[in-house]
Amino acid sequence: MNKASALHILVKTEPEALALAKKLDGGADFSQLAKRNSMCPSKKRGGDLGEFKRGAMVKPFDNAVFKKGSEDQSYIGPVKTRFGFHLIRVLYKS
Repeated sequence: MNKASALHILVKTEPEALALAKKLDGGADFSQLAKRNSMCPSKKRGGDLGEFKRGAMVKPFDNAVFKKGSEDQSYIGPVKTRFGFHLIRVLYKS
């Protein structure tokens, strides 16, 4: 598995990420939450990062995305990086 596609929501604090995770657990739409809450420019696309290669993202993000079974979860996180806290939905890996 050397490529993946994912959506993410980036926020400053872990409590913010956990509050959004609760909303996701309650059935909230990932893309809508990304558009309203993410600090990343990808929020305009509902958090869509497109396809990227292993190693293209910061290590904690990369490790979470390429971890076995990540694509089978509704989302993963919060994942802490130097940018903040991410909630990630892996669309596919190949």
